Amino acid sequence: MMEPQNILTAYKNFPHLIQITWGTTAVLIIAIVILTINLKFWRAAKRKKEANQQKAQAKFESLILEYLYSQNDNPNYLSTKQLVIIDAFAHPIKVKWKRRIIVKILYNLLSEVSGEMSDIIKKFYFRTGLYKYALFKLKSKKWEVIGKGIEQLTRFKIIEAHQRVKPFLNHPRDEVRKEAHIYMVSLFGFEGLSFLNTIEEPMSEWAQIEILETLQEIESQEFCDIKLWLKSNNRSVVLFALKLAKIYNQFEVNETLMELLSHPDKDIRVQTIEVLTHLYGIEAKEMLKANFNDLSLEEQISFFKLLEKLVMPNDEPFVEKHLFHKNFEIQLLALKILKSINLDKFLHIKEDTEKSSNSDILEYVNNL
Repeated sequence: MMEPQNILTAYKNFPHLIQITWGTTAVLIIAIVILTINLKFWRAAKRKKEANQQKAQAKFESLILEYLYSQNDNPNYLSTKQLVIIDAFAHPIKVKWKRRIIVKILYNLLSEVSGEMSDIIKKFYFRTGLYKYALFKLKSKKWEVIGKGIEQLTRFKIIEAHQRVKPFLNHPRDEVRKEAHIYMVSLFGFEGLSFLNTIEEPMSEWAQIEILETLQEIESQEFCDIKLWLKSNNRSVVLFALKLAKIYNQFEVNETLMELLSHPDKDIRVQTIEVLTHLYGIEAKEMLKANFNDLSLEEQISFFKLLEKLVMPNDEPFVEKHLFHKNFEIQLLALKILKSINLDKFLHIKEDTEKSSNSDILEYVNNL
């Protein structure tokens, strides 16, 4: 076997290119060996971590289930056994990964139970002090951490966090604002919508949908006055209030809705016509009909949908005037309306235009 010194001497005598090749090969072999050893250690550590997590999860699940079924006859007070179990979680919740597992278990349980059992789970969350860690997230500089903190407080209905969540109603990030809005509505119902009085940032369409879904899950609550929101300077607040007016059949705001027909924002005007259609806003019909040529195309289409619902025989001349409007949807609506109020005239027009380019649409309406 060649001695190391001889190997080194032979290496020095090799051409420069071969020296580089052998040197690179040696470095790569060493690197592969190190990476292989590290990978084995990493896999072993990961398996150990996963085993510890599974063991901890099984233990926590068992304890939490025992806590749930140790409730005494009075739901307002915890049993001695429940208090002992809560004390057993004092140390685990201080460890981040264990705390994450506990919250996940509680989330899963909340999705499977309701009523009194749900309240017992929320009481566990509060009495163990888990809510304090959610509050701590609100101090983070990362918006996603703040959002998760508020979401957790909402899920467990920690009403005591009300003042801590309030500052985030106008947060620069839409995701954080949405969570703050849902917190207010989920815990306080229609009263929680009071934030609409002061918010300056826009509400996203997705946030509005989630808030409406949350409201519809809440039973036995008194509706609120939405007139102030219909007059808001915040465009998204007005659009949201219009949704509320339609969903909750707010006939008493018709006068305010009439004012919105002159709003500078076209989308608000269009939405207002749709709400008035739903609420049978007969007052709007004559006003819109008189100003029809000044309306945008979207408003004209919305008006004809309103007219289809509120048409009267004296509307026939107006409808007949727009039978062959340049917009196909208005043509279709006008023909349907005419058919409903004067079938003979509709059939007469159909016969006169059987060979024209409008024959297909007339035949379609005739078959409706």
